[in-house]
Amino acid sequence: MLAAPLALAQQTPDAAPPEAPPAEAAPAAAETPVARELTPAEIAAFNKAVTDFTAGQAAQQKGDNAGAVAKYDAAMPAIRTAVEADPSKGDNVNFLANALYADAAAYGALGQMDKVIALYGESLPHWRKVVEAKPADAAGRNILAGILIQMGNQELRDHDRGAADTYYEEALTLARQTVTDQPGDAVSRNVLLSALIGASQTSTEEGLRDEAITMGKAMMADGTIDAMNKPSIETMTGPAGTVG
Repeated sequence: MLAAPLALAQQTPDAAPPEAPPAEAAPAAAETPVARELTPAEIAAFNKAVTDFTAGQAAQQKGDNAGAVAKYDAAMPAIRTAVEADPSKGDNVNFLANALYADAAAYGALGQMDKVIALYGESLPHWRKVVEAKPADAAGRNILAGILIQMGNQELRDHDRGAADTYYEEALTLARQTVTDQPGDAVSRNVLLSALIGASQTSTEEGLRDEAITMGKAMMADGTIDAMNKPSIETMTGPAGTVG
């Protein structure tokens, strides 16, 4: 799920010349009058950020989430600066979106959910740009939908059903598209199921709860439901027949 930053690292490898970060521009790069070139110091910081991000990934893969967080947090300021300097450069936006997502995953493994939600919130506009630029990329669509669902869950915990519903509805649209494109993919179906479970608690739209239960039962039967969705479906189909 985190292949995109590696693509950027290939575009701007450690041995790349100083002008590597502003290398290949993304589509629609022409119309950003506020764009500026990075300074030599910012370019050096960006190249170090690529190295730090790669080290963070390596640490995360070994289960060293504290080490991963340290590397990701060190990388983030330079990546943010590159995106602020020229938001039209899709590779840098993609890099920042993935770095924020990876950092959130590491903080989540450490149990620091306040950090996770903050990073997800920061990443949302960047992920929307990534998905808009690559509408056929199901993996990116699933990541964005998953982030939206987590943001919706947080709003629901905070008793803001209206805000939660807005997130769930956006996630539903993305997830339905992905399942339509690849109906047999278990990951995509679980993302859709999560969105349905959330939206069934906040939306006035008829049928969402029944759709979630029907889909959840089928996925429990064929063994494709994930550990996060299973308890919710068990609750919805239990004797009480209600969602908490």
